[in-house]
Amino acid sequence: MKKKEKPFAIVLSVIAIVLATFATVTTVQLKNDGQNDDTFKASVFEAIEEYIADKSGQPSGPVEVSLDDDAVKGDINAPVTILEFSDYECPFCGRFFTETYPQIIKEYVDTGKVKYVFRDFPLSIHANAATAANAAECVRKQGGDAMYFEYHDVLFVNQSALDADSLKTYAANFSIDQDQFESCVDNIEFMEEVNNDFAEGGEYGVRGTPAFFVNGILLSGAQPFENFKAVIEEQLAK
Repeated sequence: MKKKEKPFAIVLSVIAIVLATFATVTTVQLKNDGQNDDTFKASVFEAIEEYIADKSGQPSGPVEVSLDDDAVKGDINAPVTILEFSDYECPFCGRFFTETYPQIIKEYVDTGKVKYVFRDFPLSIHANAATAANAAECVRKQGGDAMYFEYHDVLFVNQSALDADSLKTYAANFSIDQDQFESCVDNIEFMEEVNNDFAEGGEYGVRGTPAFFVNGILLSGAQPFENFKAVIEEQLAK
């Protein structure tokens, strides 16, 4: 779930609207004068984006993000990397999983063009998000990355029931040692790993979930497939 806007964020939005209005009016005047308005418009809106990113703490350009040792789906040598910071109880993350994620996997991951990395960003307002993230790591401990993503899918399908008992019930359908898994869940064995993901996400400018870095380029929120496709294709062209 996205965090509520703070007053400062609202102020930034107002400033952006004012600047955008100025840019629009000015470009109309330039057009009337027969001058090249496209270049001016691009430069003004680029400045607006950079200003807001700088003041909000979000990156305005590519970021060197660490994959840590988190689960990877797809060809490890794929030319494009999508790194997702997510929360298993976040409704926006669930919407992305349902509407956009399958298209990315089918068109880009399964074809070897993209590798997909999942890192945890459990928000404090979601009581079971961190526990679910730990449980997924417990599955990965025994079943590796492929099984991790299978369990990841189950968790998003069952977002409304991620209590410890439910997490154990879902895992019963996987070929793992159940006693070992339940001990891992009960002892929150991977909570340090989960917390590390959260901390690093904050350092990279993540302010809510879901957040994505496509070869280091930040895309915030449950954006449509077309937005991902545009960035991916641009990166593939390089």
